[in-house]
Amino acid sequence: MTTDDTMALRLDGPGPRPPTDEHSPARPGRAAGRRPLIGRRLGVLLSLAPASVVELLPRAPAPLLTLAGLWLLFGAPVILWRGVAARIVTTGTATLLLSVGFAVMTDIVVALTLNTLLPPLGVERPLTRLFLTLATAGVLIVLGVFAPEPRRPDSSREKWPFRAPGLRPVAAFGSLALVLSVAGPIRLNNGLGGAVSTAAMVAVAALITLLLLRRRRYAVPVLELGLYCASAAMLLLTSLRGQYITGHDIQKEFLYFRLALGGEYWDIGTYTDPYNACLSITLLPVSVFQLTALSDTAIFKVVLPLLFALTPVLVHRTVRNVAPRVVALISAVYFVVFPTFLTDMPYLGRQEIAFLLLGCAMVVLTDARGSLPLRRIVFVVLLAGIVLSHYSTTYVVVGTLAISFGLDKAWRLLSRRGRGRVRRKRREDRMLSFLTWWVVAVPAVLALLWSGPLTHTGGQAERTLKAIASAVQHGESESGSSDTAYSILGGAKVPAAERLEQYKKDLLQQTAAERADGDYPPLKQVDDVATPVVEVPTMPLTAVGRALESVGISAPGLNGGLRQAAALFFQVMVMAGFVVALWARRSAFRPLRDQATIAAGAWCMVAVFTLVPQLSVDYSLLRAFQQGLFFFAPFLATATLWALRWAGRWTVPLAGALLAGLLLDLSGVVPKVLGGYPAQVQLSNSGQYYAIYYPHTEERRAALWLDARLTEEGRGLVQTDRFSYSRLQALLTHPTLAEVHPAALRTDSYVLLGTTPARTGQVTVFYGGDLITYRYPTTVLDSRDLIYSNGGAVIYR
Repeated sequence: MTTDDTMALRLDGPGPRPPTDEHSPARPGRAAGRRPLIGRRLGVLLSLAPASVVELLPRAPAPLLTLAGLWLLFGAPVILWRGVAARIVTTGTATLLLSVGFAVMTDIVVALTLNTLLPPLGVERPLTRLFLTLATAGVLIVLGVFAPEPRRPDSSREKWPFRAPGLRPVAAFGSLALVLSVAGPIRLNNGLGGAVSTAAMVAVAALITLLLLRRRRYAVPVLELGLYCASAAMLLLTSLRGQYITGHDIQKEFLYFRLALGGEYWDIGTYTDPYNACLSITLLPVSVFQLTALSDTAIFKVVLPLLFALTPVLVHRTVRNVAPRVVALISAVYFVVFPTFLTDMPYLGRQEIAFLLLGCAMVVLTDARGSLPLRRIVFVVLLAGIVLSHYSTTYVVVGTLAISFGLDKAWRLLSRRGRGRVRRKRREDRMLSFLTWWVVAVPAVLALLWSGPLTHTGGQAERTLKAIASAVQHGESESGSSDTAYSILGGAKVPAAERLEQYKKDLLQQTAAERADGDYPPLKQVDDVATPVVEVPTMPLTAVGRALESVGISAPGLNGGLRQAAALFFQVMVMAGFVVALWARRSAFRPLRDQATIAAGAWCMVAVFTLVPQLSVDYSLLRAFQQGLFFFAPFLATATLWALRWAGRWTVPLAGALLAGLLLDLSGVVPKVLGGYPAQVQLSNSGQYYAIYYPHTEERRAALWLDARLTEEGRGLVQTDRFSYSRLQALLTHPTLAEVHPAALRTDSYVLLGTTPARTGQVTVFYGGDLITYRYPTTVLDSRDLIYSNGGAVIYR
């Protein structure tokens, strides 16, 4: 091991080390006073006038309009907020990252204020370019006049961006990964192969390995630049798939964004859906669309992922505040290696913004050199931003903080009784505690107010709580998501055929009354048709896979075993990390009590999601674990270094090889090389995600044709499967029932089968937290007329 790593593994101090990789802020005084009037602040203020003029020009050139809009929404606010951020956190990159979070919150609050104040004054469309431009510029002028200036850094460090050690190789690797991550999806979207996308993932793995191996020689901002490039490349590989909006939740998010944009007014009263209450996917994208020339799809496929790509950098900065460089870097890499980061987060725009703000909150929490009262206030303000951005993230954070607060109180009580601390020491303990009752209570109250009297969108949370209460009271409940089968805390994988049979029973129960009235076919007709479960198809074995088979190694078994081993590895190492960090003699990380209790609270929340089935159904267990990594990633990194300590100076290189291997396997590269495993949408034009989430032109044409026909007729009900509806919901403006199972097929409806059902004869449903695919019995449609077919979609009447 290197000298730096040996020192890291022997750290035994109870508190955070002062950062040695970035300049500390200068002390207040004459040298650190305000900059001259002609400095950066005045330049930003003067730039607001021409940017606003460009915005208000009737036919401004698209590139100029985009630059002006991005400057008003993100560039200028970040610069102007840095003076405030520098009073809260104490390192350069932390200041920049926190300023980004403040800028995003500013954009949301400005749009919300306009949307609230202007309609009572007679303005029916408050979210126009005119009002957004004037309000944004006005807020920036006020901020520029009254916000404090950033403290002047050490003059010897002012030119670091151009001469920092490692900048050139990291920039080169990062640029290569980004170029490949854009070119790969474009090729796949045009029907070509996934070799370029695979190469992009290999480039990301190489970049991460480079950062780990050269961590001591590269400046920390350079390491964070590399992390940003790696995470952005991974996210773009997924988000850029498809010519239209591709993914699960993002399709519904896009619909509510379009509704707010269409009327240039956000109306929660008309659509009281929890999605509509997430301002991160309504007001924020509307502001970006109105002030730039970016397309609506580009905002969701590019802008939101690029903002979220800062989250691993925030994880790194959070851990670097309290742990050595190697622990911080490994923690951030674990955050991007976890599979949900690549496969699901690009489809969750509202959670992307919520996680960005949560990362900022964690940076504030761990920067112990800042003012404790001020950090608490800012922490709560950032959590308020999460309340406005995403309901589920809010609930999990509040639950984590509540558990952590209880653990902290219990720990301090036992510690005082067991060791007989003197009164002075008790007073110091209280001063060192970040969590206090109002830090926990205020976000909880804000969440209740927002989902309750302010938006009336807390129905899903109420249904979940009622289901949990019923399960506790009666001692029975539905099975949880099969994701719980990966947990060491329990949870069995329910067979798909059993899930589908229960699904049919639920549909029959829901339609029983209307079936008696003749709105549905007779029950005997439903029982006469079979809907056999279809297993998820796997990729054919490659030459490498066949070579393994020839020596007795099953490629499908190897792929499945690696995934199961990875799931167990994450969980075991997190729990081991708590033991190592708190009690091992040679630990790379010694957490403060706040960190230990908050991480334990996050782990308890993951356990609750595993043990309470309804929670794993309503909110993915894997997403809960991804959120938990904000808190317990350093414990995972610490356990990794401790487990590999036998390798001496090869400890970190082995950790890098382990992380690169996990990344290549969980991202789908290893399964693609071997075959015998389901394809993943970021690397292939096949697989389950591709079948149910990828939009096709043919089905969009069919939806437009049907919508036009129904408009002419003036009435009519459409039925289509859930995932076809998800892809087409923005085009189907007439009443639509997202179900075509024979048990729910009405006698008076139009039936639209999208591309996947029309071409493969298979339909997928989401039930009990799982995806279930079955072969659709087209004989139930024989009594209807085929009125439309274009080779990719069909419509029956």
